[in-house]
Amino acid sequence: MKNVAVILSGCGVYDGSEIHEVCAALLALHRAGAAVTACAPRTPQMHVIDHTAGEPAAGEARDVLCESARLVRGEIKELGEVDPATVDAVLLPGGFGAAKNLCDFATAGADCTVNQGVADFLRRAHAAGKPIGAMCIAPVILARVFGADLAPQLTIGNDAGTAAAVEAMGGRHVDCAVTDSVVDAENRMVTSPAYMLAGDMGQVFDGAEDFVGKLLALCN
Repeated sequence: MKNVAVILSGCGVYDGSEIHEVCAALLALHRAGAAVTACAPRTPQMHVIDHTAGEPAAGEARDVLCESARLVRGEIKELGEVDPATVDAVLLPGGFGAAKNLCDFATAGADCTVNQGVADFLRRAHAAGKPIGAMCIAPVILARVFGADLAPQLTIGNDAGTAAAVEAMGGRHVDCAVTDSVVDAENRMVTSPAYMLAGDMGQVFDGAEDFVGKLLALCN
């Protein structure tokens, strides 16, 4: 049975992991017979969004690990407690948390930096030959961590501005349909647009099936 580390970034599209994308990925992994090691860095969120208003909630602060635990019924580990050598692949769902909490792409764009623990985990996983998958906006993390050295092929769908940022960080952007995925076999990476393009939940779940299948196919 393959074991996939799923790196979460909170709970909720505007300040954490996108819930539909997480559920779609987890369901696809379950149906493929894979086990999941959910994990997240223990770090404060950039901010807390009132999802009824789409605006920051004044005076509130939340922890990424604690919020991420909501998505997996508490079955989660702090990222630093997971050894990349013990998993077969790594998966990063999207949501603004990927661009606010795992890195600061939401505010810094192509000049962003990645949470040190996340960057170290991804580098160690790649060095150990583990395939890495990213959904929605999360491929910008791979562009920042690996772009200068590996120039990986990545997709965020077809948004011109975000694609240009991926290219500026050293990635090679490939336009991709919502239910498809881009496979960089040489660098062992798979990326998929999810809600960067999806118009409904069904497209997210269909895309996740394709994405997870291709990610698991790269496992040794």
